[in-house]
This record gives sequence, structure tokens and C-alpha cells, in this order.
Amino acid sequence: MQLVARCRKCGRVMKSERVDNYRVKMTCSCGFSDFRTITEKVKTVNPFYHKAGFTPFLESEKGKMVLTMQKANREHLEIISLEEISMLVSSDFDLPLVLRRVAEKVATQLKVSVCSIYLMEEGDLVLAATYGFDVSFVGKIRIKIGEGITGTVARDRQHISLTRASQDPRYKSFSELQEEKYNSMLSFPIADKQDVYGVINLNSTSMKTFTDDEIYFISIIANLILTAVKLRQKVASGNVTP
Repeated sequence: MQLVARCRKCGRVMKSERVDNYRVKMTCSCGFSDFRTITEKVKTVNPFYHKAGFTPFLESEKGKMVLTMQKANREHLEIISLEEISMLVSSDFDLPLVLRRVAEKVATQLKVSVCSIYLMEEGDLVLAATYGFDVSFVGKIRIKIGEGITGTVARDRQHISLTRASQDPRYKSFSELQEEKYNSMLSFPIADKQDVYGVINLNSTSMKTFTDDEIYFISIIANLILTAVKLRQKVASGNVTP
């Protein structure tokens, strides 16, 4: 699927290059570049449209109408969540507050027990925000690149989705977080084409299978977090006026 967009600096049509199954890099001859999130499988305007995944399936006409309303409501809420998170990213709030609110909104939207965000710090992944785990461990949990599922995702820059995470040979539990009680896990890299900036993790006590829609949703969130991190790095360096 070819993505057509114009440069925000000069207005020329930008070239698109797919980075992975979820992201496309847009480049312009003037030197401007940007990343867009668009999965190869989704070709509708609404990225949450192509699969409903409701159970049980109701056969009656009335039941089908209920399912249609539920689906529309879910899509509406997901779009609202993305709008709210986009506003957080572009706000002048400090990064820790932005990440904390993002974690809370994502966990609530996808109905998972835990959402945690790790950022790179001195070569390690450090817990930067969490919803569901004890917040006193923020800044204290450190994971090396390649260590456990989270470290593997950061190293390979590819997401991992598991229904029984603790049975995976790459799994490493942190006893202080009491991770052993969580079954399902989705771990997604926060990265651009050159560097990894962190990882966002979702954990669920149930044996949940994350759908393509949910993974796509998290890929958008990961890119928004990346934007938030880069923006505040530029502000801190004095290259951008807050």
C-alpha cells in the first residue's frame, strides 16, 4: 500500500519506505523526514474497522444490531484515546507525567491489568512509567538489552505477543513486580529506523490473545511516545522552544 503525503516544510510530495509491518518512513528531497504508522493489512480510513472479534455471536437481527453498536462504540473510544494521547504528547507537561497518563489510558482502553513503559538510560531499559505495578519501582527496575522478553524486543526491534508469557524461554520475572501472576504479554519497541528508545509492555492476568487491531493500536502509541521523547529531548537541548 503506497502512502502519499506532502512535506510539512516545503509542500512537496514525500517518498515512502516501509520500515516494518506497522511503520512507514516519509522522506522529502528538502531533507525533512517523518514516520507514519500504517499496517500493511489495514486499508480502511478507520484502522480499527477490519475486524470486530466479538463473542458470542448473536444470530438474531436485534443481536446483530447490538454487536454493530458495540463495535462502533469501541472504535469511537479508541479514536478518542488516540486524540487525548496526541494532545498529551504535544503538551508542555513533563515527560514522566505524560508517560504515566499514557500508561493509564492504554491499560484502561485495552482492559489489561498492567501497562508499563521502559526508556533507554545509560544503555539499559529503565522503568519510566507504569499503571498496575507499584509506582515506587519507577526508575529502579533496569533491564539489559537482550535480557528477558522486554530486552529481546529492544534488541530485535520486533514486537512479541504471548498468551502464556511465563512459559516462554526468554521470560525473566522480577519478583518485586510479582509478574508471575500475569499470563499474557504484549511487548512493543519504541524505536525509529536507527535507534531504540524504549519498550511498552502490556500484561494481563487472563490468557488473552492480543488481536491485530490491538497490536496496531499499540504501534501507534509507541510512535506517539517516541515523538514525546524526541520532542522533549530537543527542548532540553535548546533546539525547540517549548
